[in-house]
Amino acid sequence: MTVKAVWDRVPVILSFSESAAVVETYGFTGSQGQVWLEAQHFLPRDRPSATLFIIMHPSSMLQLLPLPNALADAGLHVLCANSRYAKNDSALIMEKVAYDLGQYVRWGKQQGYEKVILIGWSGGGALSLFYQSQAEEPTITHTPAGDPYDLTVAGLIPADGVAFIAAHLSRAESLTDFLDPCVLDEQNPEKRDIELDIYNPACPFQAPYDAAYVARFRSAQRARNLKITEWAEAMLAHLKAKDDGEFERGFVVHRTWCDLRWLDMTLDPNGRQPGKTLMGAPAIANSSPAGLARFSSLRSWLSQWSLDRSQAKGTDSAPRIRRVPVLQIDNQADDGVPATHNRIISDLLGTPDKELVSIEGANHYYSGQPEQLSQCVAHVIDWARRKALLA
Repeated sequence: MTVKAVWDRVPVILSFSESAAVVETYGFTGSQGQVWLEAQHFLPRDRPSATLFIIMHPSSMLQLLPLPNALADAGLHVLCANSRYAKNDSALIMEKVAYDLGQYVRWGKQQGYEKVILIGWSGGGALSLFYQSQAEEPTITHTPAGDPYDLTVAGLIPADGVAFIAAHLSRAESLTDFLDPCVLDEQNPEKRDIELDIYNPACPFQAPYDAAYVARFRSAQRARNLKITEWAEAMLAHLKAKDDGEFERGFVVHRTWCDLRWLDMTLDPNGRQPGKTLMGAPAIANSSPAGLARFSSLRSWLSQWSLDRSQAKGTDSAPRIRRVPVLQIDNQADDGVPATHNRIISDLLGTPDKELVSIEGANHYYSGQPEQLSQCVAHVIDWARRKALLA
């Protein structure tokens, strides 16, 4: 029987000065020209290491989830890092999240860790790709809203390796896959196109869906994303033109958990269960308060959710990663990440040093799956050792 390492949760608090035209989160962070970041360092006792594994999500706090705890149980040094937008992504700017991640990478190096590996789990996958691409080859000087935010002078330190685990393409690309195309009026979600309202029993199209209907549905999803983007840009231009002190505006995006794949298992098949997702029953999650992009600011929409404007799409970031090894772990029963996403990233990665492995039966969170969780940790350790990233 494998003996679990004994480890401690050590709080890590980082801060840096940064001015902002508008307060993005309630409380002290950003409101006094200072940003505060909080993390937990999982530090095994009597097990020194020259390698730090940093796991971070744009908006979630991961320190209580199975994966980082299992990594620490295996004796690895882990930093569960939170962005400035932890638990509230309504005003999240991806360019700023990348900068936050950079502060943790720098901290790790300053602590004496010779190697830093990014664990990009779930939404953290695209973040890790985005960060690494900008650390290797920085290009961004402004947010999609046109606000100055210069990553080319941020001094981002490239990680030494990236593990992309149960991860999707990006927030913008995943939201577009999940946008309910039946919505005809963004102000009134009751006005719907019955032919695209797949959760409505009266919808004339039922699973399994033919190729023509799938194409129509996907086209309508992309069109809705673009429509919101155009409105957000027009509203920002309006606020700037009237120049009366109103700098930003919040809004609601209705019905954002709708995908043909959850009703038709022949589409991008894997081991997921029909009618079940990581957010619960899709018809209910479609309008739940925790739905993707449910509450957003104009600038945040453009940065993290807009298919046409976001600079953090995995499909854009992957080709720019050329210098480090990348491991991808595909959970074969993932109930949140489409089965096609890992292969798309693998094909686009610029580095020749890339590996893609699968874990049969694994769901998104490894919920109730200690065997699959152990396989994931074993893959990470084996890969890191083979790549001389872990002694």
